[in-house]
Amino acid sequence: MIRTIAIAALPALALAAEPPAKPVSLADLLEASTPAEWRELDPDSTMYLELPAGRVVIEMAPAYAPANVEAVRKLVREKYFDGSFVIRSQDNYVVQWARPEGDERQKAMASVKVKPEFDRAIDAKLEFTKLPYPDTYAPEVGFSQGFAVARDAKRGRSWLVHCYGSVGVGRDNDADSGNGSELYAVIGQSPRGLDRNITLVGHVVRGIELMSVIPRGQGAMGFYEKASDYVPIKSVRLAADLPVAERIPLEALRTDSATFRKVVETRANRREEWFKEPVGRVGVCNLPLPVRVKGV
Repeated sequence: MIRTIAIAALPALALAAEPPAKPVSLADLLEASTPAEWRELDPDSTMYLELPAGRVVIEMAPAYAPANVEAVRKLVREKYFDGSFVIRSQDNYVVQWARPEGDERQKAMASVKVKPEFDRAIDAKLEFTKLPYPDTYAPEVGFSQGFAVARDAKRGRSWLVHCYGSVGVGRDNDADSGNGSELYAVIGQSPRGLDRNITLVGHVVRGIELMSVIPRGQGAMGFYEKASDYVPIKSVRLAADLPVAERIPLEALRTDSATFRKVVETRANRREEWFKEPVGRVGVCNLPLPVRVKGV
């Protein structure tokens, strides 16, 4: 009898000795993804902003702000931003760029207005990957075409939300006073209180670290008090207007893909060795949009 019990216990002991399964990392998920789960950035909606420190790549969202995106495209093609400057760098908030105050082209834009596009009607044709977690600022949040968005089904409205790297159109008090000639990028906390109060036109997909380290302005709201402190912008171009050899062939993980849904789960429940307690949820601004150079 004793011999029988000892033999029967051996499998249980062997099982107990097996090491725990290695947690699946973000890198593992992306490596296992299929080519069909990635999308190439549209060259006509991709801007290259050239700073002294390097290139910042901005993907625009014409589905959510068509009039404002078109206004920005027009200015870029007119080379309006060539020779412009970062005129503001506010800690934990935004950097803002424009032509300097009093510049002739800047003065000519003062009377130009573009309709505000703070939100849009929900469109069933626009894919929406809903996050299964509550949000402080909206009834629903998730992703659409790679962009962080919020929705209110009762009102039938949807809008882009302010996350790290979001790019928007500066304006004065009047809702229609923005025209695309002043743009900003979020470089700090996610200022969700700005949602539906200003038009967002896209997000930085590469190079946000170049913006986030720009020296802070010492004036009110981070504006530079001296023109000598401005950070020059060499040029801004649409990828579509550059030779293929000068473009960066970026592709982003589709946010309606099975792999992205797995990314959401792994970010909500961190199981790497360092983490001791999975949170069980994740905010819309705490999910990375995986972007890579195609073929690398």
